[in-house]
Amino acid sequence: MRFRPGHRPEPYRDTSRKRAAFHRKQRLEREALPLFADDIAATQHSVDEEMARRTIWWDEYERDRRNQRAAWWRKGRARLFALPDPLRARVREIWRTCPYPADPASFADFLHQIAIGKLDPERPPWVFHQARSARITRNPSSFHDAFRQIGKRRIAGGPNRADSDERLFCGNLGSGILFLSERVHPIDRSAGFYAASDHRLRDSHLRHADHRVEIEVRGECSDADVALIERLAQAAETRPVTVQRIVPVRMAGGVQP
Repeated sequence: MRFRPGHRPEPYRDTSRKRAAFHRKQRLEREALPLFADDIAATQHSVDEEMARRTIWWDEYERDRRNQRAAWWRKGRARLFALPDPLRARVREIWRTCPYPADPASFADFLHQIAIGKLDPERPPWVFHQARSARITRNPSSFHDAFRQIGKRRIAGGPNRADSDERLFCGNLGSGILFLSERVHPIDRSAGFYAASDHRLRDSHLRHADHRVEIEVRGECSDADVALIERLAQAAETRPVTVQRIVPVRMAGGVQP
């Protein structure tokens, strides 16, 4: 373990600055009550006595602090050895390389962060980790397996200005991330745009024969992927489903989707 070895503490140092500070303290005590200055001065001891007292106190303080630190180390080691063997070995390994100070307070906090799940022993934050690979769904069995909804927006259209939700999905079939936008259109163009507010692609409440589901796909998508998306979406729908790939229009100043 990366425990700091014990060391002999330095003895208390009697300096001119400490003596001057003590004289100033006694003077301020007398000046705080000028009518009783003589009485206060009679109770004050000399600076030599104060330095001797501090020397004795310093040794006692250092001894108590060493005992307290040793007790903290023993408590931390007890918590460490209460861990399962694999986790204990991993904790010992990352403690040797962590940037925390090698003191019992830091070690106690180190174990606490692991206990509450804030510090992952397998991925410590001070070690560089390569980016995780994208979630890819190859050969999905359903639209729900391949894509997840990431949002929706309220839109308006048609002669009656009826509102509808356009739902957004994302997924990756292997060629790259795809973004899908799904809307419901009337087959009869003169009927206007319509979709119920609680419509979902996989649990539709609009099961009218005069409506169709239109899905637009953005991203690197092959013809086989388009056909797969249409097949999965149609399996989840009772209305006709059409899928079209949106190819970005290349302009002089860049690429405009």
